[in-house]
Amino acid sequence: MKPLALAALAATALTLSACGENLGKGQPLNVVSGHIVMGATADRPAVGYFRVQGGPQPVQLVAVTADLAQRVEMHESVRENGVVTMKPLARADVPAKGELAFKQGGKHLMIWGINPAAVRAGKLPMAFVFTNNNNERILFDMVIKPAEGTAGDEMDHGAMDHGAMDHGSMDMGADKGAEQAADAKK
Repeated sequence: MKPLALAALAATALTLSACGENLGKGQPLNVVSGHIVMGATADRPAVGYFRVQGGPQPVQLVAVTADLAQRVEMHESVRENGVVTMKPLARADVPAKGELAFKQGGKHLMIWGINPAAVRAGKLPMAFVFTNNNNERILFDMVIKPAEGTAGDEMDHGAMDHGAMDHGSMDMGADKGAEQAADAKK
């Protein structure tokens, strides 16, 4: 009986020490929220916004993919010389214990050709690829929302001609109404 009790005690000690190691590491890297806003028409890309909670080590988000979409790209809206431009984004930093936010007026996803079945289901399963643990992938279902351009409360990225983009910068200065609406939200 004593050898069995000693083995149980040793197993409990190992389990508790492993728990202590995990407690010291803090929260894990995780996608904590996100949604997609459909384009104003079926031929326009949707836009995706999300938040990533950083884990114990800094990492970079290097890709976002979706099997039920034709193409997903990371972009960033930046204001240069009074003009808002759209630029492709190859990677985005996720600080240790910090947050990366893809949000309106900044970093965002452009998503082309979402499968109609995903739209009907109201969610698009996506894989977020990071530069840690051999390119760790985190799966997250992004909720799909209808286009909001008519409500006036969100700039309609779907109405912008991202399809003609040559992966350089895109001048959106002609769209003063959208720019003013974005400025009004700040």
